[in-house]
Amino acid sequence: MTHTTPISPAPHSDPTSKASPQSPSTPELVAVAPRLWALVPCAGNGSRSGAAGPKQYTVLGQQALVLHTLEALAAVDRLAGIQVVVSAGDPFFDTAPQPQGAPVFVANCGGATRASSVFNGLSALLAQGAQPLDWVLVHDAARCLITPADVNRLIDACKDDPVGGLLALKLPDTLKQEQGGRVAATLDRSDKWLAQTPQMFRIGALQAAYVAAGDAVTDEASALELVGQSPRLVDGSAQNFKVTYPQDFALAAAVLAARAGHPL
Repeated sequence: MTHTTPISPAPHSDPTSKASPQSPSTPELVAVAPRLWALVPCAGNGSRSGAAGPKQYTVLGQQALVLHTLEALAAVDRLAGIQVVVSAGDPFFDTAPQPQGAPVFVANCGGATRASSVFNGLSALLAQGAQPLDWVLVHDAARCLITPADVNRLIDACKDDPVGGLLALKLPDTLKQEQGGRVAATLDRSDKWLAQTPQMFRIGALQAAYVAAGDAVTDEASALELVGQSPRLVDGSAQNFKVTYPQDFALAAAVLAARAGHPL
């Protein structure tokens, strides 16, 4: 894996530069489309998973969980690169294979919370040459069942949106409110969604939202909401769940095996 290798800046026109003798006296500026980056916070310890170490490094189907995640993202040809954020001193990616497709960059700037890891990762992207108006798709390392089709559906829905958006799943089950271990009320589920990732926003806007929102937010959309924005909801997939609890590993392994044509 590449460690904090500089990313080539997007080409742009300099309106202050003088025209060459062969150039028109008033050259037109060349419009450059914003690039798309993925950012994968990978510094968590997975305390709820029951795994012996960080859950993102648990082996599923012959390789670490996070490598399935990176393979799916790298297969999205519209991504200019993937920034993985790990804790300082984490050696996993020193020997991890590079997936085919979009290049993977590793930054050892993980924080104590997911929010701080994402914020530090955004800073690393900008320091390496990404631009504030570029899009970033933040994706949980533990959502290893994401597919390129899921990611492309999000990009298609959000690339012309003024805010950006996220994959999400319409709540399928009856929703109960609890009090003291008993049902206190049944809530209307018609307008409820389960947030997923990736979540796609402009790098500069997301960074500014995190500064304003603080370290307590649990996803990018909530940071944008706290500064008055309304992210777009894009239909996700039930298979794009986050491996969180011990039983989730078996389910994720079964899905991966079925996709590979080797049912358990």
